[in-house]
Amino acid sequence: MCGIVGYIGSQNAQDFVIDGLEKLEYRGYDSAGIAVNTGKSEFNIVKKVGRLKNLENALKENPLEGNIGIGHTRWATHGKPSDINSHPHFNKDKTLVVVHNGIIENYLELKKDLIAKGYEFVSETDTEVVVHLLDSLYEGDLLEAVKKLLKIIKGAYALGMMSISEPDRIIAARKESPLIVGLGKGENFIASDIPAILKYTRDVYLIENNEIVEIKKDSVKIMDVDGNEIKRDITHVEWDLEAASKGGYEYFMEKEIHEQPEVLVKTLNSRVDENYNINFDDAGLTKEYLSGINDIYIVACGTAYHAGLAGKHIIEKKTRIRVDVEIASEFRYRNPVIDEKTLVIVLSQSGETLDTLEAMKEAKKHGARVVAITNVVGSSIAREADHVVYTWAGPEIAVASTKAYATQMVILNLMAIDFAYKFGKITKNEAVEDIKKLYDVEQSIQKMLEYDEKIKNAADKIKDSESMFYLGRGLDYVIAVEGALKSKEISYIHSEAFASGELKHGTIALITDGVPVVVNVTQSGLFEKSVSNIKEVTSRGAYVIAIAKEGNTVVEEVADEVFYIPDVEDDYAGFPTIVIHQLLAYYLSKLKGNDVDKPRNLAKSVTVE
Repeated sequence: MCGIVGYIGSQNAQDFVIDGLEKLEYRGYDSAGIAVNTGKSEFNIVKKVGRLKNLENALKENPLEGNIGIGHTRWATHGKPSDINSHPHFNKDKTLVVVHNGIIENYLELKKDLIAKGYEFVSETDTEVVVHLLDSLYEGDLLEAVKKLLKIIKGAYALGMMSISEPDRIIAARKESPLIVGLGKGENFIASDIPAILKYTRDVYLIENNEIVEIKKDSVKIMDVDGNEIKRDITHVEWDLEAASKGGYEYFMEKEIHEQPEVLVKTLNSRVDENYNINFDDAGLTKEYLSGINDIYIVACGTAYHAGLAGKHIIEKKTRIRVDVEIASEFRYRNPVIDEKTLVIVLSQSGETLDTLEAMKEAKKHGARVVAITNVVGSSIAREADHVVYTWAGPEIAVASTKAYATQMVILNLMAIDFAYKFGKITKNEAVEDIKKLYDVEQSIQKMLEYDEKIKNAADKIKDSESMFYLGRGLDYVIAVEGALKSKEISYIHSEAFASGELKHGTIALITDGVPVVVNVTQSGLFEKSVSNIKEVTSRGAYVIAIAKEGNTVVEEVADEVFYIPDVEDDYAGFPTIVIHQLLAYYLSKLKGNDVDKPRNLAKSVTVE
């Protein structure tokens, strides 16, 4: 989950590398470092534990001057956060430097062999093995040494490497960890993700698994591990620089919450034409194919998994086809019952989530058709899937996902409508009406954003709580699960969601005086039961924040605070409801003085197991 950046050109590399690392700090912020060829006999390397700002301050005192450099922002996996464990790593003479995102699986074996050869290790990382192994293989040609290196190391990696004696090139390589090359004029870039280079170019090469790339200021050469050149089309990125900036908001998360009405419509428009026809045929989801499936699996991690739970709810309701939702890290190891008549839908905002990628490969191995729903064009999951459906959320920078979740739910709802129509469960007119209701969600979300100040006040009342609980039934429970995740990951308040009917089976023992309980009460057929659940927790002293539909004012008699969503159809109530949860988590985090966009111990894209 680390971020790597590299620059080669005619300008000062430090400026470009630091700017790129700022755009990638969401990938890890345990430490940061930079190496620049300043024309001396060894690389100038500066590394600092903690946020990127620490590195920037150090460079203000001792700036690095040179036209080629690589940098890294770290999310620690092997070795605690420290200056020594920070990247770039270097050989004894500081003539070779390496930055790495991923995990080297055989590093202990390699480390033992290198120590026997006289190499000394100063860090606790797996990456230091790479640079010492590279040193042992280096005979004056970095590319040749890298080709040998890649046949020895095992695991996942995106690598950026430089030699002090070869100041005209950066060598990079990829396996299972993201890597792109940005194409400029008289300058070129490497990066883990697109936002790092948007300021300078929107033309990129997407580097594939088991590929090496040689980057010079005027040329880029892509090769396989044996050095055979590979021709690659340029990908033009549609995102603009404004989309990857805060746009006047204090935090990216706040901006991304407020972008949800816009991106919801963009995502709908990507699959719905002017006559309200849905098109998923290009994703292999034709009537002929769907008529032959027996099972649907939705596989994902984290917030995407929660979107999958919402997808299961609506697909099963509309189609009466069984849908199983699986956590990717469990799915890949439990030998799931799948075959060629199984449709597997994988969800990943980044398209780089390693567990989801590996689960997808497991499904394909058993003959299943895999359709990926992802936000990043050309991502690993997009390239590996049989078919891909893009959400159009734009760059999501905050670690806590918001708009990506909303657009994933949009696609899954559209799939439910499309499948139901193709199965003959609903008429064309009914499908059109459902689609129109999805478009109406834009206004219901917009209305929730007007609660901003009221939600802030509610957050202020409960910000000092040690625990919070989220309750709901049916779809309300599914949304509560995501609401609890938002709270725990950025406010650091212990937050858990429970199905309301499970209160009596243990959960109510945790309810004490003043403990906040957030209850979703939006499902019409379950309203009375949900109100009874509120009474159960208030009788134990809970402070209840309820989310209900307009008109259900009876909730005010049992809850301490009520937020009303528009009187939308039950199936679409999750869209405005989750906005209230997102804003509540946002203000809890902000009022507690946390870094909203960069919560502790977390990173945006999970590319390690």
